[in-house]
Amino acid sequence: MPVSGKPIRGRYLFVSVIGLCMFMLAGTAAAAEARVLVLNNANEPPYTTDARDGFMDIVATEAFRRVGVELRLVKLPAERGLINANAGIEDGELARIGGLEKQYPNLIRVPEKLAELAFAAFGKNAAIPGKWDAIRPRAVGYIKGWKIYEQQMAGAPRMTTADNAEQLFRLLALGRVEVALYEHWMGLALVKQQGMKAIQPLQPALATREMFIYLHKRHADLVTPLAAALRALKAEGFYDRIQRERLTPYAREL
Repeated sequence: MPVSGKPIRGRYLFVSVIGLCMFMLAGTAAAAEARVLVLNNANEPPYTTDARDGFMDIVATEAFRRVGVELRLVKLPAERGLINANAGIEDGELARIGGLEKQYPNLIRVPEKLAELAFAAFGKNAAIPGKWDAIRPRAVGYIKGWKIYEQQMAGAPRMTTADNAEQLFRLLALGRVEVALYEHWMGLALVKQQGMKAIQPLQPALATREMFIYLHKRHADLVTPLAAALRALKAEGFYDRIQRERLTPYAREL
């Protein structure tokens, strides 16, 4: 009996090892086939960073993780990003104002906000009020592709467009423009990082807008699950906690 039992145990061991290997290979194959989406991102710190530890980075990554998708971001100029996403070159946009689906019909808006941005005017003269009619006659700059500023400043007499935030604020620092239109928190972060102490946000903020994830229509199946994941993050307190941690270091009065 002892002698005849050894081959039996050996066969069981062999079968077990084979089964384990097949299980591991199946898991590896499943991991290799994990769904990955690439979204365009025109945002800067403290919303998104190269280290992927900004407010939007953390919240969006977790929302996508909960629906079984790996999120990757690429940095493109604002206008180029929209054109690419609509053409399906990338899979969508990380954060844009509502209503862009009318102009870019291949994009579907995830109907739960990712963030709420405060669109602001920055300048050296704090006496200039942060109001559309007050800044419109002045020398004003904004970044190409920022639709809210394109719409509000259409036809203004002295407009200058920049390719990115660094270029925009350099124009302001050099006096090429009197007012730079940007986002409140990103502007504060850039001013702090560049040591531009003379530049400040004009009061009050020009507008606040909810920002949404947009997906190319081929990913329509993810729209409802992603909205549910974002709502869950807010209900759990995750969203508010990350917002406090990432934005309040730059806090000033709006």
